[in-house]
Amino acid sequence: MSTLTTPPPSSPSSLSAGLRCRCPRCGQGRLFRGFLTLAERCEVCGLDFSFADPADGPAFFVTTGVSILIIGLWAWTAVVFDPPIWLQFAAVFPALIGGCLAVLRPVKAWLVAEQYVHKAGEGHWDDLGRHGVGGFTPDRRSADVVNLPPAQWPDQIRRP
Repeated sequence: MSTLTTPPPSSPSSLSAGLRCRCPRCGQGRLFRGFLTLAERCEVCGLDFSFADPADGPAFFVTTGVSILIIGLWAWTAVVFDPPIWLQFAAVFPALIGGCLAVLRPVKAWLVAEQYVHKAGEGHWDDLGRHGVGGFTPDRRSADVVNLPPAQWPDQIRRP
């Protein structure tokens, strides 16, 4: 007996839902109510987004990735073309800020979708050392047993 609802067959991939900033379960409802503020729930399927806690992950990944790309391009341009310093400042800083702002929202949405797909949550001592617990599948949305106390585990995965 499954304690979880299986996602509809039309569930989007986490990457697709993230890039479109849509609900990770139905792929239709909006994930954000502001620029980076998550909505309370999906207006289409009613999924509660309180499980989502991407924290500083999106900002770190975006800042690191965009900075490597822009600074690498700037260094190459500075060596090859030797532009004046004012032009370098006028080009590099807006590119860094604009690049980060353009990518931050989809990356945050993708991390929220990954948290949904993999049922991310706080660690529990009951989960340690128990192979087979959690219904390990490539797509955790269809897992049968997730974070249940040992007394509720199905007989086939209970320790002797």
